[in-house]
Amino acid sequence: MFGLGYVGSVTAACLAELGHRVIGVDRDQGKIESIRKSHAPFFEPGLEDLISANVAAGRLSATDSAAEAVADADICLLCVGTPSERNGNLGLDQLRRVTEDIRAAFAARTTKKKLIIAVRSTVFPGTCEQVVAPLLEGLEGISIVSNPEFLREGSAVVDFREPTLVVVGGNDPESVAMVAELYEPLGVNACQVSLRTAEMIKYACNAFHAVKISFANEIGALCEPLGIDAAEVMSTLCVDTRLNISTAYLKPGFAFGGSCLPKDLRALAYRANRLDLKLPLLESAMPSNHEHLRRAIDKVQNLTCARIGVIGLAFKENTDDLRESPVITLLEHLIGKGRDVRVYDPHIKLDAIYGTNRSFVLNAIPHIGRLMEASVDDLLGWAEAVVVAQKPSSTLAARIQSSGLPVIDLVGYRASFATA
Repeated sequence: MFGLGYVGSVTAACLAELGHRVIGVDRDQGKIESIRKSHAPFFEPGLEDLISANVAAGRLSATDSAAEAVADADICLLCVGTPSERNGNLGLDQLRRVTEDIRAAFAARTTKKKLIIAVRSTVFPGTCEQVVAPLLEGLEGISIVSNPEFLREGSAVVDFREPTLVVVGGNDPESVAMVAELYEPLGVNACQVSLRTAEMIKYACNAFHAVKISFANEIGALCEPLGIDAAEVMSTLCVDTRLNISTAYLKPGFAFGGSCLPKDLRALAYRANRLDLKLPLLESAMPSNHEHLRRAIDKVQNLTCARIGVIGLAFKENTDDLRESPVITLLEHLIGKGRDVRVYDPHIKLDAIYGTNRSFVLNAIPHIGRLMEASVDDLLGWAEAVVVAQKPSSTLAARIQSSGLPVIDLVGYRASFATA
């Protein structure tokens, strides 16, 4: 266990408690002496008892010698700090140093068994491949995996013992499985993914946690001047486990639209401004959505073919609501750039649309009727490439696939069908 800070010490003690022989490595003599004397190097509930019990049992020890630790190891877990630099980038000096220490120690090993380097530190995607791997280049019998930690200070021991998520990523399935086996006694199935995916999952989790905290705080800030109990609002919001506290909407796809989300976000921002409140997170939702739409437009604009078929016109599948549909904005840009476009939407019949729904699309694209195809076969027979801007049914998805045309998937439908 390279690094005996919060993550390293907790991981070392908990793995020792599971029956593994663990050697902690650190340059800080204070941390080493603390563990040797059966004490935790810092306060963390439950940690001192774990360290004391496992040092006494001979399963946990500490040293400043990388050679001693690596000599007969199966896995080296890297738990060193990756602090922020002044520009916000990660400082990887400690990671480089311990990797170089392991390289030097590896040369003195007498055993021929494989050594797995498991990076537990939080590192940006690509770090294992671009920083760790080059420092170990030329060594045979070393495999690199990513095994990010999800431990919270103050509850780290409980988080390790009762994990809700374990992630192991790498390019060697045998090594990934071996690291995943460390956690089997905890009753959790480790998610075995690619190397960069594992690195990214840690960032996605932390960013999501930060967004949730900021969201709750901004709702609370808006509730206060309105005389509303913010705790009651948020506790009631959490009752909905289908849409609110769930996997709903947490899938990369196309920009949002429709008659509710854009309107309500604008209203919240306007009312907050009238109350002299700045709500940066909520105010940024619409600009973020516009930027995502711009990325999609650029992706489609980069198509070199002449005829572009678009699947979907409404703001999402299984509706004929065209209000603030991002597809209409996409079509406006393509038409404005002189691209030849046609559209198919199984639920859109222009002669049956009325009111604000009809006026919205006709104001944006007066000649939309000339662009609509009556069947998907007509669209696929005409197009040279397909843009899927609305999640298709399984039948429609199969028809798109069988066409053999290049596809730009803006809604992530292929990933959802692959995992279904």
